[in-house]
Amino acid sequence: MNLKINLPEKIGKGYKTFWNFKGRYRVVKGGRGSKKSTTQAQWVIYNMMKYPLANTLVVRRVFNTHKDSTYAQLKWATYNLGVGHLWHFSKSPLEATYIPTGQKILFRGLDDPMSITSITVEKGYLCWAWFEEAFQVMNEDDFNKVDMSIRGELPKGYFKQLTLTFNPWSEKHWLKKRFFDVKDEDILALTTTYKCNEFLGEDDRKIFEKMKKNNPRRYSIEGLGNWGIAEGLIYENWEEKEFNYKEVSKRKGVVSAFGLDFGYTNDPTAFICCLVDTDTKELFIFDEHYQKAMTNSMIADMINYKGFAKEKIVADSAEPKSIDEIKKLGVNRIKAAAKGKDSILNGIQYIQDYKIYVHPKCSNTIVELSNYVWDTKDGQVINKPIDDYNHLMDALRYALEDVKKPKWLV
Repeated sequence: MNLKINLPEKIGKGYKTFWNFKGRYRVVKGGRGSKKSTTQAQWVIYNMMKYPLANTLVVRRVFNTHKDSTYAQLKWATYNLGVGHLWHFSKSPLEATYIPTGQKILFRGLDDPMSITSITVEKGYLCWAWFEEAFQVMNEDDFNKVDMSIRGELPKGYFKQLTLTFNPWSEKHWLKKRFFDVKDEDILALTTTYKCNEFLGEDDRKIFEKMKKNNPRRYSIEGLGNWGIAEGLIYENWEEKEFNYKEVSKRKGVVSAFGLDFGYTNDPTAFICCLVDTDTKELFIFDEHYQKAMTNSMIADMINYKGFAKEKIVADSAEPKSIDEIKKLGVNRIKAAAKGKDSILNGIQYIQDYKIYVHPKCSNTIVELSNYVWDTKDGQVINKPIDDYNHLMDALRYALEDVKKPKWLV
């Protein structure tokens, strides 16, 4: 089958080295809008058609996040390359098949270890793996297990390769030391930005220009793809950890805590769910919601859907009308945060006494914890947090307001 695809027209500029590299590891950190994921999606489709014995494994930290990200991106890539009629995308099982040869794109999540260790392909060889949002893979051993599964002799001309794409939220992540702080001919480590994406609209570029002016720290990470500087982190005593929140809740003395921070156009609505063991000073964050443009009815629906409508939820007191509206929609125990003088610092100091465990599915909480730092003035750190990466962090403070009060006051 002879197909002619004009790659420069489809891919654009800035990814020639990435496209042609055949070493073991291609690692791309980049800001938002740098077309790293869409380029990789097109690379997978194009090269599977070029190499008729190659199969691809696509990995994310949580399996159910594939459908709206990698699965959709790869499906888009087939149509963008003009070959959509040659591919079949199924949702059960979640996979893509190149119809002429039977080659497969398999989707897996690290939250199901058995699905990773037992990978087999019906035709050809498992040649390539793609880790999307690789920053969410906090445990290097999880990556190593997949790395080891891409093994065995391949036919002449074929090659094994793992590609990792991510936003570089924290310089403390193992990805930096493993791939960016070394020189190895088998590693291609790149940084890309929105500036190499000629497909962005002018309105998209204006967003970055405003960010550059109003929020240089966020622009450095999300615009320029630089590592998030971890110096001055407010919460350092935390780690990502798998746990069963229902088992934790059975502990004697453990209490639940829920917090809600309102947003809409520019900021997300942030909802956080915790279990608190005041005896052992342990805090378990087991669920979150993080979304822009949520109406009050959507917030109430979300809380109902998660099954927390009967729980006590402490919300941002700046929006009493929203709290009243959500209460009328069936979330009866929602109430306003007390706040008060020095409430931010007092709340932070209280939380700092706890060891914090974050369930892996709470990816936005992990990002905020990795970037919530003390502000600076004239180059000196001051006793005030930055007004950024703080939506879930504010919700967390609200959630724990009643926990830190004497019981007779609650």
